Amino acid sequence: MADTEKYHRILDALEDLLEKQEFQTITVSEIAQKAGIGKGSIYYYFPSKEAILEAYITRSYEKPLETAATLSTQTDISPFTRMAMLFQACRNSSSEFIRQRASKSTAETQENALLHQKYLNHVISQLKPALTEIIQQGIDSGVIHFSDAASLAEIVLIVLSVKLDNTIALSDTEDIEKTLHGLVELLEKGTGTPPGALNYLSLRV
Repeated sequence: MADTEKYHRILDALEDLLEKQEFQTITVSEIAQKAGIGKGSIYYYFPSKEAILEAYITRSYEKPLETAATLSTQTDISPFTRMAMLFQACRNSSSEFIRQRASKSTAETQENALLHQKYLNHVISQLKPALTEIIQQGIDSGVIHFSDAASLAEIVLIVLSVKLDNTIALSDTEDIEKTLHGLVELLEKGTGTPPGALNYLSLRV
């Protein structure tokens, strides 16, 4: 059985090293030394350096994403309310990611781009199943009208994640709000959703 304490020491070591240098320059040996374990032990927990980074990102945002994952089972709550809660989890994870990276005084542009790409992929892939299920439940109950719940979920998450993360296509607050208002209008008209039901999407972060 894997040692949980060592597992987290490895992730902590990577986090510490990322404060001082770019991910591409960090070696497995450095991570092992920082964690206080042998290099060979690293591979007992992770097959590669990239896998350590993936685990680090997963750990950083697991709480809001776990909260979102439970929403698909709470059918006593309306689909729109659950969507609002899920989108708030998306905003929370995005805000936390930006806060953490902003605190890294030596972070480089290329390094941030790599971490943001990993982050966006993680958020979208983890939130999509829950949002798909919520939308499908809305379709089945007749309150949402759309043919493909999974496609709609992915479109919404991509727009939200990219705009809220605000690193791929830099925008000021006004531009972000305009985009979110446009998303709300498209969703309402495209899914037959009552006007105003999705206004929470355009609330300021």
